[in-house]
Amino acid sequence: MLTHIHIRDFAIIDQLEVELADRMTAMTGETGAGKSILVDALGLALGDRADVGVIRAGSERAEISVGFDLNDCPAALAWLEQQELSDDRECLIRRVVNTQGRSRGFINGRPVPMQSLQELGELLVDIHGQHEHQSLLRRDIQRQLLDDYGGNSAEVARLASLYRDWKQQSAQLQRLRDAADDRVARSELLRFQVEELEQLDLAAGEIDSIDEEHRRLANAGELLESCQSALTALYDGDDNTAHDRLSHISAELQHLADLDPALAPVRDILAEAVIQVHEAADSLRRYTDRLELDPGRLQWIEERLGTIHDLSRKHRLGAHELPGLLQTLRDELDGLVHADERLGQLETDIERLREDYDACAKTVGKKRRAAAKRLNAEVTSILQELGMAGARFEIAVEVSEPPRPSAHGLENIDFTVSTNPGQPFGALAKIASGGELSRISLAIQVVLANTSRIPTLIYDEVDTGIGGAVAEVVGRRLRHLGDVRQVLCVTHLPQVAAQAHRHLQVSKQAGKDSTRTGIQALDDEARVEEIARMLGGIEISAQSRAHAREMIDRGQHSDQPGQSGQRGRGGRQRKARA
Repeated sequence: MLTHIHIRDFAIIDQLEVELADRMTAMTGETGAGKSILVDALGLALGDRADVGVIRAGSERAEISVGFDLNDCPAALAWLEQQELSDDRECLIRRVVNTQGRSRGFINGRPVPMQSLQELGELLVDIHGQHEHQSLLRRDIQRQLLDDYGGNSAEVARLASLYRDWKQQSAQLQRLRDAADDRVARSELLRFQVEELEQLDLAAGEIDSIDEEHRRLANAGELLESCQSALTALYDGDDNTAHDRLSHISAELQHLADLDPALAPVRDILAEAVIQVHEAADSLRRYTDRLELDPGRLQWIEERLGTIHDLSRKHRLGAHELPGLLQTLRDELDGLVHADERLGQLETDIERLREDYDACAKTVGKKRRAAAKRLNAEVTSILQELGMAGARFEIAVEVSEPPRPSAHGLENIDFTVSTNPGQPFGALAKIASGGELSRISLAIQVVLANTSRIPTLIYDEVDTGIGGAVAEVVGRRLRHLGDVRQVLCVTHLPQVAAQAHRHLQVSKQAGKDSTRTGIQALDDEARVEEIARMLGGIEISAQSRAHAREMIDRGQHSDQPGQSGQRGRGGRQRKARA
């Protein structure tokens, strides 16, 4: 749900903060006051294209921030989690445009590309009355709306899974068939490579041990000479070894410590050093006894290392990876040897998957056609109430010839309309005008209120070209749509505004050098004044105020409309919250 909008230096708005609530909110004001500027600002925040013309004259940049409560929008929560942009169950979107033409977008304080703003915006808000943000014109959304209405979610998910498995298996089968001509040559090469690696018989970790042994054997002379020299200096020399000198000093300190106990710690350290030198000499002696000069072993190791590194270069990988490569080549060779068996199994699996897909697609198609028939009747009925006499709504559910499977089934779904008797059906975007498209969308949203995935609906001048009783019907429909969705309606008709749960007034203040737009929430009395103003007349009379109050009272106590639009997928609309 949209909770607030903050606008700074956008168009004729210097600074504006709007707090929004659930249910239906009407936004009214005199012509030119800037009612639609708020909708434009929201569209900009959600990724619409921007230019420097949107920046208020004399300002360096325009900035729009919008906040959302996501408790009623799991799809947006999931998207934010996937993009690592989540911040509990709230979302703040910010868009900045500067005079150099640079534009930046932020989600929960983190910079994002415009595409991210657009993707998230399509999950949060649907703006009707203009072609931007109108998901109703997209065929994938039309299909999704029909499936939601018909209760097809589980079957469509299974259909997508079957299609994905079928495509993967088919691609694998094609790869095996394409490789059939090269199979013999590839098998021979693999056999040679496997035999070569098996003869090497390189164990995991062996390369480290033979590298270590090679370093030792290659430097055995130096190691032996240096160790013997050290042993002579420490212990085995004829005179003045480290052990002899330390022993002599230690004996002297033993006598001195008897005279002064303060020297006892030094005496003990030297006594320990004598023991350590003796142990070090023993270790060196054992090491030199084991150290061998073995030219034959060294030659064998150098030849083996040469073979290992030759194979590493040949296969373009590290020596440590050769044991793993052997298993990979064995697996590929085994696959080629048993390719015919695998081909037969794949063909069987693909045939079964296609049969399952066709059966599931048939079920989905049948449910889609049944749902389309019901939805056609309900939407057409509401269109008559909304002043589109003679208009008919029809969902085309068609299968191409030959059928082309997809992850969504075999049918092409297209929402069409005939706006006048005798006029052929055509796609919404081509046949309906802006005002008609808004009312068609309203009719569909009313019917699908319990299945729609988008929590906030904005109608900008949805009542264009209507009046009187039809305007009151539009208002009533919007009000009851507000029982299950957040609805924001920009309107110039008192019959529509009187039906709203809340009312915002947009006003324009013209100063000597600038023009500003302001907005305020109306209390009961102020609302009566605004509805009376909208009813017309040079002066607001007691009669027009009484009429306005009557309209508002009638709107607050309006009866629920008929069955059309009151049921979603086997569900009932939520009761309006106080």
